[in-house]
Amino acid sequence: MTQTRLLIIDDDPDYVDGIRSILEKANYEVDVAYNPQDGFKALESKSYDLLLLDIMMGRGAEGVMVARKINKDPNLREIPVLIITGIREQMAFLFPGQAVHPRFLPTDELLEKPVDPKLLLEKVAALLQEAKEKKAQKE
Repeated sequence: MTQTRLLIIDDDPDYVDGIRSILEKANYEVDVAYNPQDGFKALESKSYDLLLLDIMMGRGAEGVMVARKINKDPNLREIPVLIITGIREQMAFLFPGQAVHPRFLPTDELLEKPVDPKLLLEKVAALLQEAKEKKAQKE
């Protein structure tokens, strides 16, 4: 059986090292991109079972653009996206006075930093299982 392959797109090397070691200990194959451009190159060059994506990168909320771009791409749309970010409180500032539409950000799940390792592994496993079931229904 092939190993489950995950991609992390996050510009914080210390944080990435922590998340990566948790996932590798759980027997996932983990690739890392430290910016959206490298992230897209990775997504185009290999197939991934799950994407872990940070929102705040570079000049701002570049992760939002990544999630939207993935959602528009028929080849990438099937990859479950787990957002891991420290900005839930900042999201309110992006949209003052209006409720954020649940599909505003095409994402399957959102976790806040710092992430509890057990919760991270539970969410990853659940998203992978969900994706597997969706794929089985289509076949």
